[in-house]
Amino acid sequence: MTILLEARDVSLAFGGVRALRQVSLSLRDGEITALVGDNGAGKSTLVCCISGIHRPDRGGFVFEGREVTFETPRHAREAGIETVHQNLALVEDLTVWQNLFLNREIVRGRGPLSLLRRGVMKRKAAAMVAGLAVNLPTVSSRVRRLSGGQRQAVAICRAAGFSSRLVIMDEPTAALGVRETRRVEELICRLRDEGHAVLLVSHNFDQVMRLADQVWVMRAGHCVAGRRVAGTSAEEIVALITGAQAA
Repeated sequence: MTILLEARDVSLAFGGVRALRQVSLSLRDGEITALVGDNGAGKSTLVCCISGIHRPDRGGFVFEGREVTFETPRHAREAGIETVHQNLALVEDLTVWQNLFLNREIVRGRGPLSLLRRGVMKRKAAAMVAGLAVNLPTVSSRVRRLSGGQRQAVAICRAAGFSSRLVIMDEPTAALGVRETRRVEELICRLRDEGHAVLLVSHNFDQVMRLADQVWVMRAGHCVAGRRVAGTSAEEIVALITGAQAA
């Protein structure tokens, strides 16, 4: 597997708080990479740096072999990095297809006289949903009527549907029941099987051991260890997180 994304000595401080301290790690193409650590370890801050929300004070990223700087989340999306945040960023009063094409609307014409191509977007949305085998009533359903698992599926579908190379998922099953968690995990594995790289942020060690190929451990803003999942255990990962075992 080739290296898709590499973080090199990424550091970031908010005032006197050093959130990230020379973080270096890598993600391989076509794999699920897990990022684990206690609350406050720096996981979400690193995700925000990768997705263009924050800019590091020092260090940077190499994506697809090129040094990159993402000024905004839009720049990261244009490069092929999509993020599914914990709040999902869905608009409940819009339909599934409207959420999938939010800020990516297909129009006819230019300027103030341009018209939305609703039929085209509905058909493309239906194809995106069918391609991931997402269980939804219809793409014309309003998001507020969907279950938690279905909403997560819509967010994943939106992230995977626009030529993304890397899909970042921050605690994708934290608020879901057993059945919906299983369906979302199936979607995550399907993304990998279709060639996407996935960065999974999770507190669920069983989930990490089931799904991930590689796991990186963060503690107090540092990336303290990396392990291939096939050669480690949940017990070792917990020990690395708490500091009971040295890297």
